[in-house]
Amino acid sequence: MNKIIFTLVILATQWLSAQNVSLTVNVSGFKTNDGKLKVGLYNNEGTFLKETYLSLDSKISDLKATVFFKDLPKGEYAISLYHDENNSGVLEKGMFGIPKEPFACSNNAKGKMGPPKYIDAKFTLDSNKEIVIELGR
Repeated sequence: MNKIIFTLVILATQWLSAQNVSLTVNVSGFKTNDGKLKVGLYNNEGTFLKETYLSLDSKISDLKATVFFKDLPKGEYAISLYHDENNSGVLEKGMFGIPKEPFACSNNAKGKMGPPKYIDAKFTLDSNKEIVIELGR
C-alpha cells in the first residue's frame, strides 16, 4: 500500500511540474554596465508595484541583461524593472516620486500622471515565453 501511495505522489508531482512554464525577460537600452537590473514579477492587480510575486536581479553586460523565471504556474503576470545604477537596492526617486533611475514595465506600459497600471502591463503566460523590454527613463 505504501508503494502505491508513494508512486501516486511521484506521478502527481511530475504532472504538476509539467504544468509549469518559464519566462525569459531580455532587457536592452542600458546606458552603462554599472549597477544591476532589478526585476519584479507580479501576479495580480492588487499587489502591482507594491509587493512582488517573485523578484530577480541580473548583472548588465554589453548594455543588456536577462533574467529567467522558471516553474511558474500558468496565468496572468506583469513585470516592472529598473536599472539600479548605484546598487542601493531601491529605485531612487526625486520630487513627486518620479524615478531618477531608468525603469520599464512589460508591454511598454507607461503611466499617465502616475505609475503604469497593471491592466496595461499584464500578459498571459500559458507556455514558455520570452519577452523583450526596452529600458526607458
